[in-house]
Amino acid sequence: MAPIDMTPWKSLRDLIQERLDAVADRTHYERDPQSHLERLKSISVQLNSAVQELPADADPQLRHYLDRQSYLKAIAWLDQEIAAP
Repeated sequence: MAPIDMTPWKSLRDLIQERLDAVADRTHYERDPQSHLERLKSISVQLNSAVQELPADADPQLRHYLDRQSYLKAIAWLDQEIAAP
């Protein structure tokens, strides 16, 4: 049996983390609120696109987390999936 390619999961995880980091970046927000908003919009577009590209048989729990923007739970799910042998 061929190993499962974890690259899409890692990419999705990285996008989610990037969004969380952007939301938490108060320095950027205080320095330039408009630029901060544009950064969030850009990341959100990329993240939404990645979610739309998930295979039809993607785990329903992961879809649930992503649909409800439960990003910390999605990261935990992805970390577990990436770490699985």
